[in-house]
Amino acid sequence: MSRRKKPIKIGDRIEVIYSGSQWRLLSELRSKAIEIMENLERIGLNPIIHGSVARGDVSPTSDIDIVIPYVVPSYRIELLLDELNIKPFKRVLTQATPAHAVKAHIYLDEATIITFPLTNLTRHEREFYKFGGELTLSELKNDKRICGVDKRLKLIEPSPRGHYEEPIIGKELYAANKVGVSLDVVQERIKVLTRRNEVGRTGVYLKYEVGPSESIEKALMMLASKDPALRRVLTSRGFL
Repeated sequence: MSRRKKPIKIGDRIEVIYSGSQWRLLSELRSKAIEIMENLERIGLNPIIHGSVARGDVSPTSDIDIVIPYVVPSYRIELLLDELNIKPFKRVLTQATPAHAVKAHIYLDEATIITFPLTNLTRHEREFYKFGGELTLSELKNDKRICGVDKRLKLIEPSPRGHYEEPIIGKELYAANKVGVSLDVVQERIKVLTRRNEVGRTGVYLKYEVGPSESIEKALMMLASKDPALRRVLTSRGFL
């Protein structure tokens, strides 16, 4: 799993030149992502790859973050995994705050995750993925790399030799234009990540590991039966 990185508030724009081993690692991670995404597209889903694999600035601790950025029944993905003889490492439900969308995360292994919302995403929540950098399967197959902001709050801009990077604090509008999101999304992410660094890992409102005999949706219904705030967001976003 990727380690938490601290936000960088000051610094110059620099170029990071990749070694041969880093280019090989990027190729390996992308090949694995392509295989999974091809199977998801085969059953009519439209996944994206998010984060360092999309940007290119991978490390040995990088996750493969595959996201279906809209509501999809979990059984469609789990039937596909059964067909491929893939037994998930674990299945987790998360909700960042009582007002945020509920998401399901199916871990194929410790560092390969398929994520999808169980409730409709707001504009902010959808743009979160663009903020960090996202690519479609066709873009990934065409060896594209994309601008995005990492957890240090550094803008990563691909270059032929690696990437350029620079802190975005004080350059919020510039960063928003570069990654193609609204300014308020950039400001929100800066607030969240700097606060997390200042007070320590703040956790999430909901984090629940789904048991082997539970379905993801039934587990969510069970949790909602005990939590009025969770019921409210499920109702307001069309789950109930």
